[in-house]
Amino acid sequence: MREKPASEQETSGVHVWLVLWKAFCAMRSVAEASIRETGLGDSEFRILEVLLHKGPLPVNTIGLKVQLTPGSISVAIDRLENRKFVRRRSDSEDRRVRQVILTAKGKKSIARGFRTHADIMEAAAGGLSAAERTKLLGLLKKLGKDAAKFKN
Repeated sequence: MREKPASEQETSGVHVWLVLWKAFCAMRSVAEASIRETGLGDSEFRILEVLLHKGPLPVNTIGLKVQLTPGSISVAIDRLENRKFVRRRSDSEDRRVRQVILTAKGKKSIARGFRTHADIMEAAAGGLSAAERTKLLGLLKKLGKDAAKFKN
């Protein structure tokens, strides 16, 4: 089926949502399969990835960054601690705050897993040139910021 000229393409908000949703589902499917190959669950992968790139963080900060509730983040960190991928320590400035730190085992696992995941996601986005990606990212950010105004 040929693509319609720009002047004939559907541009309604509903159609924008439908196309965005279909693209998201396709990319999510690739990402989920890639993450499964690491032997980690989705939340565990996200936690280790943020620690790999941001360094030690308080539990509540990790939860916000990876969009997990306080209960879910605690359970996920417990699982990672049992696997010896992370450890908790008291913050040197505020002992009420618990920092989560990657262990050597955790760093080795997520560094290898993330590298493979990044390669797979790069291939999945390979249909877009660098210029197209830059434009898409700018448009998605603009769309997200504007849509955020409608939160209840």
